Amino acid sequence: MLTHRLQVLLDEDRWQRLEREAGRRGVAVAVIVREAIDEVLAPDRADDRRAAAHRILQAPPMDVPADPTDLKREIADTRSRWS
Repeated sequence: MLTHRLQVLLDEDRWQRLEREAGRRGVAVAVIVREAIDEVLAPDRADDRRAAAHRILQAPPMDVPADPTDLKREIADTRSRWS
C-alpha cells in the first residue's frame, strides 16, 4: 500500500527521460521512479553482497594447479558439471 507522497524537482532532461520511459512501457512516471529507488537503494542486495564476501573470505584455502592450463581445465570441468 502506498502511503507517502514525495515531491521532487527535476530539470527538463530528467523529466523527459522519465516521461519517455514511462510512455515506452505504458506506465506512470511514478512507477519508473519507484523502480529506480528500489534498484539503487535495495537494502537486501548490499547485505547479500557483504555476506557473500564474508563467506568467500572465510573459506578454507584450496589447492590450485601451478600450471595455468591445468587450472583452466579444472574450471571448465567444474562448469560443465553445473550446466
